[in-house]
Amino acid sequence: MDNPNNYSVLDINGDGQSVFPEKPKSKNTKQFAWVLLLRAHRAVSCFSWLGTSFFAILAAARKRIVFSRRKEEPKNRGRLLRIVKLLLLVSMSALVLDVIAHLKGWNLGLIQPFEIRSSLHWSYLAWLSFRADFIAPMATTISKSCIVLFLVQSLDRILLCFGWFWIKYKNLKPMVEENAYDPEDSSGFPMVIVQIPMCNEREVYAHSISAACQLDWPSDRLLIQVLDDSDEETTELLIREEVSAWKQKGVNIIYRHRLIRTGYKAGNLKSAMACDYIKDYEFVAIFDADFQPNPDFLKLTIPHFKDNPELGLVQARWSFVNKDENLLTRLQNINLSFHFEVEQQVNGIFLNFFGFNGTAGVWRIKALEDSGGWLERTTVEDMDIAVRAHLNGWKFIFLNDVRALCELPESYEAYKKQQHRWHSGPMQLFRLCLPSIITSKISIWKKANLIFLFFLLRKLILPFYSFTLFCIILPLTMFIPEVELPTWVICYLPILMSLLNILPAPKSFPFLVPYLLFENTMSVTKFNAMVSGLFQMGSAYEWDVTKKTGRSSESDLLGMAEVALKSSNQQKLHDRRVSESDLAVSIKLHKHEKIPLRNKKNKLYRKELVLAFLLLTASARSLLSAHGLHFYFLLFQGLSFLVVGLDLIGEQMH
Repeated sequence: MDNPNNYSVLDINGDGQSVFPEKPKSKNTKQFAWVLLLRAHRAVSCFSWLGTSFFAILAAARKRIVFSRRKEEPKNRGRLLRIVKLLLLVSMSALVLDVIAHLKGWNLGLIQPFEIRSSLHWSYLAWLSFRADFIAPMATTISKSCIVLFLVQSLDRILLCFGWFWIKYKNLKPMVEENAYDPEDSSGFPMVIVQIPMCNEREVYAHSISAACQLDWPSDRLLIQVLDDSDEETTELLIREEVSAWKQKGVNIIYRHRLIRTGYKAGNLKSAMACDYIKDYEFVAIFDADFQPNPDFLKLTIPHFKDNPELGLVQARWSFVNKDENLLTRLQNINLSFHFEVEQQVNGIFLNFFGFNGTAGVWRIKALEDSGGWLERTTVEDMDIAVRAHLNGWKFIFLNDVRALCELPESYEAYKKQQHRWHSGPMQLFRLCLPSIITSKISIWKKANLIFLFFLLRKLILPFYSFTLFCIILPLTMFIPEVELPTWVICYLPILMSLLNILPAPKSFPFLVPYLLFENTMSVTKFNAMVSGLFQMGSAYEWDVTKKTGRSSESDLLGMAEVALKSSNQQKLHDRRVSESDLAVSIKLHKHEKIPLRNKKNKLYRKELVLAFLLLTASARSLLSAHGLHFYFLLFQGLSFLVVGLDLIGEQMH
């Protein structure tokens, strides 16, 4: 301490360096080389993985394309696809020209004819002139027309929601007399037939038959008809076996099988109603093969007919056992919840009319006969009979509190076929019913409701403007600056309409954006179906049974005791029933149980894929014009089309 200059002083609380400074590391060339080799190996592995993945995707795409070519669509169905392909080609060419002009810095507003530098420059100037003189005026007219239709349809949707709020506020619903029928006197109950039309419904036939056989109604006043149109021998045998088992338990059930499946479901129901014993019954309840009504279904619906001779139909609401199965079923649940709780309920309360949903409803047989019965002229026989009954003065009641469990399509292929039938059939029916509506004796207000609201606005205008405005006009505006859609058309109003649609299913709020994008995607199928039905094209008459999976439901718990009893005694009953004549049937059933399920293949949906590329091309063009909101909408809508086109939504198949 005598000589403090010989010592270094360290400030403990200061920012000085460490007392023991690290020894500088010497560079080792071998370690450096190993690090470089390691990084090179990782880079090679990464590129190898990317290459393998790329070629795997190409191989998968090639397989899907080859598979899709095996089932080519008829030529008359490719018109829309060809039009969309042409629009895609024009938009991509315009995008290339716009990119070149952007890179070269051509100021088109100051270009004079003598300043044209090359043939490419001249081509671009010619395109701009043609666009401004011919394309822009036509696109402007179409876009304004679609906006007007959009506003009209939105107003209809808002009025429906106001009606729904009023029903909630006033607690309006059809009332029925309690204990309308004396439970001690079965003779006071009306005679009821339960019809279960089905066709190759191997996955769900047991559920529907079991639910119908457990309906709480006097057995001597109830008859169950299983109307089987199956052309698969093993399925037919299984349904016969199920009916026979319930018949041995004392259930009044009949099995009917048609050898010639003419008229599809309408022909099946028409054939069943031609039986001689129908004259002894007053009401008929109809359930599709995947529907499982609760035991009290008839006691909640039939009493509404008492002391109400003008009532022809009581319709119950659908409830879905698989609504949370995947994204596709969740989006369907939003749509159908709005349809039943808002559309059907509002029309039932204020108009006494709505479209029959084809199942989960009870008809007065006299109303069916008075309206001409089931006709085979369209694929929407349920809507057909409802319109004819309405024209004959019959009234309808919708019961929102009475529900029947059923299944939603879990694959996009099944859902697309279902939607095609649901949107082509109404246009067929409109062509056929228009003269009858005009000449009918109903009031002018009811005629206007049928023509303008029921058919034109909700069945024709909705798919037309949805497809034209959001899938065609909007992407084309990116290449036609003279035409511009306002922000409220592409953003604010669609979001408001989607919010209104989600109101009956508030738990689906997180799926607001996917729902909006998916509805625009489905507009292609609905538009194509609407056109085919309106102009009587071949695909309008197709009927494909919606694929089912046979999901179990809560209502199955009511029959667990019987199911367990049936399982425990099945072998004994089977041994007693089987004789020498039944041996072949038993062998076929045994073989059927061992048949493995076939692997299903993903499909490529060409219209959706071409539209995906059109929208993505338009989103790329919007970057050049700095349309921020348009870019995001086009990008996500294009990705939505891409996901659907590659069959990546709903039930996943390989």
